[in-house]
Amino acid sequence: MDGRGRAKDNIWIERFWRTIKYDYIYIQPEESSAALYQGILRFFDDYNYHRHHQGV
Repeated sequence: MDGRGRAKDNIWIERFWRTIKYDYIYIQPEESSAALYQGILRFFDDYNYHRHHQGV
């Protein structure tokens, strides 16, 4: 990699993880790591396929 666009990529990743933390993890704390993993997978599915984004 030549480093071009890396700062912009980091912004998108940080914003995405902030969304996960504030919209799922802090609202619905899980008891075990397995339950957290399954919950995050469900969140990814909902975020990618069911949630209306700004462009829609």
